[in-house]
Formats: sequence, structure tokens, C-alpha cells
Amino acid sequence: KQQRLRFFFFRFAFSRAPAVLHITMLSRLVRSSPTFNALGSRSMSRLAAAANPEKQQVVAIMGGQWGDEGKGKLVDVLGHDFDIIARCAGGSNAGHTVVVEGKKYAFHLMPSGVLHPNTTCLIGNGVVLHLPGLFKEMANLTKQGINYDGRVKLSDRCHILFDFHQEVDALQEQALADNAKIGTTKKGIGPCYTSKVGRYGVRLGDLKNPVTFRAKLEKLVANYKRQYPQLNVDVGAEAEKYLQWAKEIDSMIIDSSLFLHQSITNGKRVMIEGANATMLDVDHGTYPFVTSSNASIGGAITGLGIPPKVIGGVIGIVKAYTTRVGAGPFPTELDNEIGQKIREIGGEFGVTTGRPRRCGWLDAAAMKYVQMINGFDVINLTKLDVLSHLDEIKLAVAYKHNGKILPSFPASLDVLSEVEVVYESFPGWKSDITKVRKQSDLPTAAYNYVKRIEEIAEVNIKWVGVGAGREAMAI
Repeated sequence: KQQRLRFFFFRFAFSRAPAVLHITMLSRLVRSSPTFNALGSRSMSRLAAAANPEKQQVVAIMGGQWGDEGKGKLVDVLGHDFDIIARCAGGSNAGHTVVVEGKKYAFHLMPSGVLHPNTTCLIGNGVVLHLPGLFKEMANLTKQGINYDGRVKLSDRCHILFDFHQEVDALQEQALADNAKIGTTKKGIGPCYTSKVGRYGVRLGDLKNPVTFRAKLEKLVANYKRQYPQLNVDVGAEAEKYLQWAKEIDSMIIDSSLFLHQSITNGKRVMIEGANATMLDVDHGTYPFVTSSNASIGGAITGLGIPPKVIGGVIGIVKAYTTRVGAGPFPTELDNEIGQKIREIGGEFGVTTGRPRRCGWLDAAAMKYVQMINGFDVINLTKLDVLSHLDEIKLAVAYKHNGKILPSFPASLDVLSEVEVVYESFPGWKSDITKVRKQSDLPTAAYNYVKRIEEIAEVNIKWVGVGAGREAMAI
């Protein structure tokens, strides 16, 4: 009734008011609406998040290429302001490297935020957990003087990745023809997710009931032995080993969705640390040359059991050039001296496998596709300093197929194999940028390169990595 009365009052006044007052009166009418207050305040909040996503209560950091973009560094840089840092997908196939005061830390399962003494680290339900790998990482942290006691939480819904998953991974890859090999890390990730989706997997929470655990383990092994008779697994010994380990991690195993819900409700800040990257996403990547989980923003929701609306900011991590490990399409690959030099200067060797990474020009056409899927508020462009030695730098801006510009990244690998990459060329800056801390202080050529990436990908670049250390970031 109040809204109707207000409307009739303004209609009466509007008919008698000078034209210059019309806009003001209409603005007041609209702003007085409860609908505007709900939607308008939400829009204003979203605009604030877009400018400063790292200040939101729940923030996701996701890879924007084929992995190895440097996600761990930004997680480490921002992590001290968060109460919880959570892994949501993947397994020990992920490799995040952080350099603090010249000391290098390598992580595969543990969230990179463990280096901050007041941060709780959560491994969410979307992760496939290899316990020997986790124990090894925890032992390394102890050797390096990092105290993690009471700060590591494991979801009871995590699926356990056994050593025989890794054996199956190797057998599956071995059975493929040379031109069809995926180039997996052979860490057992695919087989473990297969057992999960096939509904015969074993979850971490099963360790709390030895009878249930043994029965599920027997079923899992029997399933694989039907497929691979040569697989040799002593189920009894395996069960005993894991039930002993269960005593060591019992206090870490929690209902992670409930933990996150209560933490967020109580005002705790949560950072979601993505693993792998969108172009390796099982749905949106270069299938079948992908990982076995959702490595884009959707995986942050399902892999932690949180509603989409709680994620206030999404930050993308993109390298100033492109790399990928393993087989699969790579339109901008540099299989030449330039690619080799980038690999050497950038230290492009896998954290998990040690394999040399394939290197190429930054693919802004693929970035635009990745941005469409994830809706990054801002991007952290990493390792710009690696390009400082080049006379010329190229940027892929589009794909052509049969003489026509493609509107988006193609799903068909047949089409992708036939595309002509459209490049723009930029002069190199040929100078040291490792001490630069403001983007405006970058050499003109470097600054123009960054701004052109922003234009094509249609997203703001808030941070530019100019070196390996925490401090080497231009804002």
C-alpha cells in the first residue's frame, strides 16, 4: 500500500514539475523500492568484489591455462589474511611452488597457505587423497620448521587414492597407442576418480569403521583385478596398513561441508585454492587430454560443498606465456629455440614429475574462453620477467578456421588441429623488471603488452608477477 501511495504521489507531482526535476524524482522513486534495495545493493557489492576480490569473505583462486600458472604464490601472498585455505579438486598431480626469502617450498596435496601459522588448511571432498604422499609432505614441513599441528583438516568424503590406483594408471597409459597417450602423471588420479564415479570407491570416512573399510577395499580390488589380472594386491596387508594410518589422522578427519558452513556463518574468511586449470577441466578442457576433475570454478562449489552465492570473488592466474605438460593440443607452442629459452629461464619443469613443460606464446583467445567460464573478477599475470630477454613477443588474439574467425575455443580437436592462430607482435623491453612494484613503472613495451591482454580477455590484471619471491609483484 505504501508503494502504491508513493507511486501516485510521484505521478501527480511529476505531471506538474519542471522537466529538470523529472530524472531526480524518478531516481528517488526507484531507489525507494525494496526490489531496488535488494538488487541494487547486491550489484554494488558485486562491483566492489570485482575491484577487490581478495577482500571478500570467500575467495577462489583458479588456474586459467593448462596448469602450472603460479597459483601457489598468490595463495601464499594473500593467505595471511584468511582463516582457512581449502583445496577443492585434483590430487597429488598438482604441484604448487612457493619461494619465501629464497627458500623453496613444493606442495602437491597440502594447501600452500600452510606456511602461515594461523591458517587452517582443508583438503575438501573433491580431492582424491594419497595418504603416503600427504605423510611425506607433512614430514618435509616438519624438517623445514613448519608447525602444522591442529591446522590440517581432511574431508571424510575424500576418496582414498591407493598405490594400486597408480599401477592401474600406468597400465592404462601403456595400453594406449603412441598417438593416443594422454601423458598422465601416473599418480593414479584418473583411476581413483573412475572408482568414485563408478560408485565402488573407498572414502576417508570409511576408515572409522574397520569392517566397512575392509569390505569396500575388497570390492575395489576385486573390480580392478577383473580388468587387470596381473595386478598384485595383498588386501589384508593393505587394510591393516591403512587402519594403522587412520589412528594418526583420526583427529584431522571432519565433515568438511559442515565445518565450512559454520566457519563462514561465524565470519571466518576462506580462500579456495584451485588445482590444475580450466583448460584441463574434464568438461571444458581439451578433452580427452585433460585431468579427471572439474578444475574450473564449478569444482570449487562441488569439491567443497558450499553454495555458489558465498563465493564473493574469483581470481584467475595466468602466465605471461603458455605451458602445458603431457600430450594434447597446444596451438601456440614454440617447438624451437625460443621455446627452449623460455623453458630454461622460467624453470619450466614439472613440480610433480620433473618433466620439461612445453612452452609457447600467451593464448589470449583461449583466455577469453576461460574468462567466459569462470567469470574472473581480476587476474594475476605471472612470470612476466621471463620474457624480458626477447626481442619480439607474440600474443595469440584469435583462431581462424577455413578462413573465418572462430567465435570461441572449439570443442572439436579436429577443428583445433586445423586452426590458424592470429598473432599480434610486440617489441621486447630487454630490461630487468624484477624490482618493479607498480604496473605503471613497467617499461612501456611491457606495460602495453599487459594492457593488450586485458583488452582481449576482457578482464583487469591486478597483479603482475615479476620474479619468484613473495615480494616480486607489480600492482
